[in-house]
Amino acid sequence: AVGMATNIPPHNLAEVIDATKAYIRDNDISTESLMKYVKGPDFPTGGIIINKDELPEIYRTGAGKVKIRGKVEVETLKGGKVNVVITEIPYTMIGLGIGKFLMDVAALSENKTTTDIIDISNQSSKDGIRIVIELKKDTDVDNFINMLYKKTRLEDTFGVNMLAICGGRPETLGLRDIIKHNVDFQFEVATRKYTNLLNKEKDKKEIQEGLIRACNVIDLIVEVIRGSKDRAMAKNCLVNGVTDGIKFKSKVSEIQAADFNFTERQAEAILELKLYRLIGLEIDALNKSYKETMENIFRYEDILDRRDSMAQVLINELDAIKKEFKRERRTVIENGQEAVFEQKKIEEMDVVFLLDRFGYCRTVDNPTFERNQEAALTENKYLISCKNTGKICLFTNKGNLHTIKAMDVPFGKFRDKGIPVDNISNYNSSEEEIIYAASQSELNLYRLVFITKQANAKVVSGGEFDVAKRSVAATKLMDDDEVVSVQVLSGISHIVLKSKNGFYLKFEISEIPEKKKTAVGVRAMKLAGTDLIDKVYYLSGMDNAIIDDDGKSVDLNAIRVNKRDGKGSKVK
Repeated sequence: AVGMATNIPPHNLAEVIDATKAYIRDNDISTESLMKYVKGPDFPTGGIIINKDELPEIYRTGAGKVKIRGKVEVETLKGGKVNVVITEIPYTMIGLGIGKFLMDVAALSENKTTTDIIDISNQSSKDGIRIVIELKKDTDVDNFINMLYKKTRLEDTFGVNMLAICGGRPETLGLRDIIKHNVDFQFEVATRKYTNLLNKEKDKKEIQEGLIRACNVIDLIVEVIRGSKDRAMAKNCLVNGVTDGIKFKSKVSEIQAADFNFTERQAEAILELKLYRLIGLEIDALNKSYKETMENIFRYEDILDRRDSMAQVLINELDAIKKEFKRERRTVIENGQEAVFEQKKIEEMDVVFLLDRFGYCRTVDNPTFERNQEAALTENKYLISCKNTGKICLFTNKGNLHTIKAMDVPFGKFRDKGIPVDNISNYNSSEEEIIYAASQSELNLYRLVFITKQANAKVVSGGEFDVAKRSVAATKLMDDDEVVSVQVLSGISHIVLKSKNGFYLKFEISEIPEKKKTAVGVRAMKLAGTDLIDKVYYLSGMDNAIIDDDGKSVDLNAIRVNKRDGKGSKVK
């Protein structure tokens, strides 16, 4: 099976109908002429298409990009304050919801992209969209609106791909081709429809002619029916003029009955005829119905025989649809200028990134950190010195690397709560756990060691993690494996691995080879059965390295140095 994507923008029904009628009248009409009727896409959410001059090429080829903006109004309040009110949004924002847009705007304020926002609220109702952003006095409103266009999806792109199945094959169609295929299909449907109607009228005509003829000789037909032994004998007489076995009142009647030549269907209708149908009014109604049938036959034959007649029928049907469902265009089309946003210059400074055990992060300046250093060390899981223009790198147990711009992190006082790190990164605290964090500038200077619970190990150059993407795979993991430790290699001489079953293995860090971030790594320790790596310790020289192992003190320096990929041993 092959999946193919198609993305045809919504259009105004009345415009499409007018263009279709124009094509029906002139099959040689050009795309440019059709665009006199179809101005461009018409999105249910309204908005403004700002690349009008690119629409002819999109409609000629069936592919391209439509740039659309939300509609913004400016309300001036007392005291010089201003409200920016969004009354229409891009169609592409529908799937994400207004809530995501509100979060994006709030993030612009939190990360200091703008300091002009006082409040933002969603006042939308059944009457329409109304998102109100209250701005500070003396805000450069035009620059602020341009920021919304550049930094949020208030300006977005709709990728047009008018792919359709034509004759069993996928084909990208321009405006004229789409209308052509639709009109061809409508002619085909109309042909089948009126052929069917014509056949029904001809069947009706046959019955009506038989009944009218029967009314003129009804006494003779009654005599045939009364004189027949059964229904089959009477029908045989009506169809074939066979009079054998039928009791007639006179020889004249028998001779006249021999001339009967009704059709099978006419004979059945005559035999089913109820006596009340023989009264004058019913006979008049039959003649009137026959006249209408003949008129219908003539009309249907004319529609089927003459293309102009069928074309007019289709045009009339389109007019009826337009009359019932017509609505005014909602999307405005123009050539808008590119939004230019001049962000206020941010003065570079040293900050400390704080991430507490609850997953909330913030940054403070160095003097603030130094005054609260003891509390900071106690209350936070990670403390990272960096520039406010730099990046923070978060490594997770699922093998992912998430990067955060320091300027996206709320900056303030030491006792500020901050915000969940999930809000400003792709990190999801419900699915993964941060096991190491460092500044991008620090990573660029060193190498990192990775250890997984299945005892895979590798060393990776820190420069491999200097990426533009917000999230990448920091390492390749086997099924059911997780990263248990990531560490910058700075002054580390030995590594000690402890398994869940209590086995310790100590070896030189240099035994772990350097690999790419896309590699799995090498085996660092032989694990028996379902045993897994539980803890990882890094040793630098002869520093004190006594740990607590379930109430038992273990001196890591006293453990004998072995080779990588050993089984390890239990410590007595």
